[in-house]
Amino acid sequence: MSNDIILRNGTLVGSEGTTKGDLRIRGGRIVGRGDVGASSDGDQEFDVSGCLVGPGFVDLHTHLREPGREEAETIASGAMAAALGGFTAIVAMPNTEPALDNVITVSYVLAKGAEAVVDVAVAAAITVGRAGEHLTAISDLAALGVRLFTDDGNGVQSAAVMRRAMSYAAPLGITLAQHCEDESLAAGGVMNEGALSSQLGLAGRPAVAEELMVMRDIELSRLTKCPVHFLHLSTARSVALVAAAKAEGLLVTCEIAPHHFTLDESSLAHYDTQFKVHPPLRTASDVAALRSAMTTGIIDAVATDHAPHASELKDLPFDQAPAGMLGLEQVASLTWEALGENPDPVRFFALLSRGPARIAQLRDEDSRVGLSAHGGELTVGDDANIVVFDPRMSYVVDRAALASRAHNTPYHGRAMHGRAVMTLVRGTLVARNGELQ
Repeated sequence: MSNDIILRNGTLVGSEGTTKGDLRIRGGRIVGRGDVGASSDGDQEFDVSGCLVGPGFVDLHTHLREPGREEAETIASGAMAAALGGFTAIVAMPNTEPALDNVITVSYVLAKGAEAVVDVAVAAAITVGRAGEHLTAISDLAALGVRLFTDDGNGVQSAAVMRRAMSYAAPLGITLAQHCEDESLAAGGVMNEGALSSQLGLAGRPAVAEELMVMRDIELSRLTKCPVHFLHLSTARSVALVAAAKAEGLLVTCEIAPHHFTLDESSLAHYDTQFKVHPPLRTASDVAALRSAMTTGIIDAVATDHAPHASELKDLPFDQAPAGMLGLEQVASLTWEALGENPDPVRFFALLSRGPARIAQLRDEDSRVGLSAHGGELTVGDDANIVVFDPRMSYVVDRAALASRAHNTPYHGRAMHGRAVMTLVRGTLVARNGELQ
């Protein structure tokens, strides 16, 4: 008697195209593809006709809040939300309290992550306390398996500090990720600077505050030969700058968040703090530019910037409420929708799985201690980190039904199309049809 999981009649999505077929999973790995034979006693067999079967989604940008803000999220609860959204791996951001800027706190998160339902990698801080002044012990943290470093929530304001960090990081084979906002221009702003911010009487965060830091770090990457990843880009100009850098062959990658390609600044017309985020929601033309770039390969990854906050904080006046919104459970639906009338499944999985797995260095199973490989080709022998996505499924977002401890979603009541219906992590079925297993 075997205990295999068999996925029948799915559309298997590789990096070059799609094929119809079955997958057989045993012992945490894919052991058969195509014609995988009949099931035996003890096997679990699922008909996934009409569904896309691909490598599990990978989120480069998850705020898990632990340690320090467990009332909003924990590593365990964030991982459960991720599993429901189709993610098999997430990267925990370092703006916790205390920050993930040393071996002790990073080791704590890695240990807690090892108990979670999905793989949890860690992005460590570039500077101590994310204060932008003194570099962390980057080599010691890299020895733990950390491959992304960022002061996310803050951009590294000093060009000299960022240059020093890049020079130090380049030979270590790691990537520096940047939250691009020049605080000399953006400080005090709560929404996109423009006619609407003036009309609403709210201080603005100008697009140029993001774009100047993108320009700066492209040049620093050119100088130091260090890979740089741009977090949650929000403007058409930022994306154009990255496109030009890539055309030159520079070591730059970028991500965009679902709220920046689905919502614009008009959402703030009623001062609803659920729509407050940094960088802010931009103009409708920026949204259109981001959506266009998703289909061309300029955008390497869609990342959630999942940022839970306790309800009492989001209930504060607009200028006092924290920025951020949830994203893990809806991002696949929003990405599928944004890819247009006839979405390309290959591009869909490039944005949500293969691209982010490459940036996080989760493609090679030897690259991270304790983590399995993600973003693969669904070939025999691969780790069975798999999502089944049903593009026909529709649902309505209900903030009270989310797995996150927080409820600050801007999509409450919105109809969604397409949903992850099965998530398998290392061959174990962890979520199915909106429920944890």
